[in-house]
Amino acid sequence: MITKALISVAIAVGAAIGVAAPAMADEPDAPVTTCNCDQPVNKPPAPSPQQMNQAIREALATLEAGEV
Repeated sequence: MITKALISVAIAVGAAIGVAAPAMADEPDAPVTTCNCDQPVNKPPAPSPQQMNQAIREALATLEAGEV
């Protein structure tokens, strides 16, 4: 019984390795495209630590009040 289990495991591992081998990535045939954008992406300004603390306080107050 143990022998059958070991043989089954060996076959399963061998099959898994055989299936996984072709999945390796190859070099792309097409050239990599680049962006020729003249304008940078507009990002909103990062919040200040005071704004973050205020937002956290407001969220906690909402949770404590049960207004979820």
